[in-house]
This record gives sequence, structure tokens and C-alpha cells, in this order.
Amino acid sequence: MQAAMIQRFGPHAEVAIEQAALPVPGAQEVVVRIEAAAVNPLDVKIVAGHMGQVFPAELPYTPGCDFSGVVTAAGPLAGSVKVGDRVAGRSDPVRGGAFAQAIVAHPDALVVIPSAMSYEQAAALPSAFGSAHHALFDVAALRAGQRVLIHAGAGGVGSFAIQLASQAGARVSATASAANLGLLRELGADDAIDYRADDFTRLPAFDVILDTVGGATLERSWQVLRQGGILASLVDFTIAPRDGRRGTSVFFTEATAALKQAVALFGAGKLEIVIDSLYAFDETGAALAKVASGHARGKVVIRIMR
Repeated sequence: MQAAMIQRFGPHAEVAIEQAALPVPGAQEVVVRIEAAAVNPLDVKIVAGHMGQVFPAELPYTPGCDFSGVVTAAGPLAGSVKVGDRVAGRSDPVRGGAFAQAIVAHPDALVVIPSAMSYEQAAALPSAFGSAHHALFDVAALRAGQRVLIHAGAGGVGSFAIQLASQAGARVSATASAANLGLLRELGADDAIDYRADDFTRLPAFDVILDTVGGATLERSWQVLRQGGILASLVDFTIAPRDGRRGTSVFFTEATAALKQAVALFGAGKLEIVIDSLYAFDETGAALAKVASGHARGKVVIRIMR
């Protein structure tokens, strides 16, 4: 099979399509022929060498965590999925491997996807939807009637967070560029804020703020967080409580439970999956660069088997 590999970590690491051994499943594993894989900011950071202490990946390394495809082989004890099933899943970031034509996975890490869901849509779900769900409900314990501010609402995590918060009965404000304000409203935001022209610190205080930007945006967010509120950041792992208000980092690890919920919501017509762009397998480097730019609208997806 072929895999997109890097031979060194660094900001200018080159991704090359190389020959690799076809994976063989263990007794409790399956092989998935990958049809599509999504690119996450974490993939960019690992390739750039910024996450070595947290995710000590080894070279040569095949990036990618989120994938979808078809089960093509199964070990004798891999009972929960079967050959021919259309599935989606998430690989451990240390292992990576999603930017390849096949991957070994444990059935417990896979979710069967409906025929109405494309492989591209399925690949877009695991990390982004899982992170949004974990941040809002496991970390922030969001409740109906609360006010929530979601930064970068047109991004992968933000686009799912708006929908989840709105469906939970929260009052949702979200920031994005002027070109994406319509998308924010379409996804369910009550207030769509142009982060360049509008000052979100003039808004009434929020119970929950979801930060996917960091830096000055994170710092200014403290000004509109009410006493007892929580500022949950996906990018700043040093954030700490301040003046009676909680500040906490969001570290997402387990995708399967949230992925099942995402598939159910999609099947019920209650989840929009926003895809920014589709790249061919041999354009994996360009797909990583697109995510690194920080201006993707929804998810960037690589078509592996096209």
C-alpha cells in the first residue's frame, strides 16, 4: 500500500507518498481500507515537531488520526464489526497512520456509518465533533438557558460546537470573519460576530466561552466571563482559574462515544458537516498547509482512494 510519510519533524517537514507494508490484523483487530481522512490542527503540530513531549511519535511517521473507509479483513476475535462495513474512527496521535491506504484498528474504536453519509463527511467527525462535545458538556457542563461564546465558529470544532450548544438550549454567540457570518447563523448562532470589525467584549457576560484561538482572543475573553463561569481552551494548556472564574484546558482523547452521537444526529437530520475543501492523496502536504493557515471553513479532507 501507499502512505504519506515524513522523515523528520519540523515546520518545513516534507510529506512524501511512500510504499509501506500492508497491515495485518491481530486476533482482535480489523483492517480498514481508508477512503478519506481529515486534517486536524493537531496533525499540523505533530508534523511541525511541537508535540513531541505529549505525543512521542517515531520516524518515519505517517500523520493523521481521523479516517473513514471499509473493513477489508478481520481477526478471528474482532466481533463487533465485519468485513464490508463502512466505518469511521480515530487513531492514537502517537501512532497516526490515517493518511494512508489502510490502517489496523480495534473494533471498539470504530463506528459503522450510514449509507447516506459520505466517507468525506464521516472522516470530518471524530476529532472535531468529539472535541466540541467534550468541551461543552464534559468540561463546561453546559445547560439550557446559559450564554455561550464560541470563537472561530466557522472552523471544524466551532461549527459543531454552535450546533450542539444551540440544540442544548443555550444562547449562542460566535465569532468568525465577515464572509462566514451567514454560516454561523445557519448553524444556529443567535449572534454572529465579525472578529475584525466587532468588539465581542461589549457583549453581556457569558457562562461558557469556548476558545480555539488562544493569544489575545483568549486574554480578552476573560473580560466577558461571568463570575462562576468557565473559559475552556483547546489551544492553551497553561490556562488557570482567575478571580473566581474557571479557566481550563480541553484535552480530547476518546472519540468513539461522541462519534456514535454524531452519526445519530446526522441520521436524524440534525447535524451539518461543513467541509472546507477536498484534496487528493498526493496533495497531503497542501492539505496540511491549508489547516496550518488557520483559515479553513469547516474541515479539510483528503480523499485517499480517489
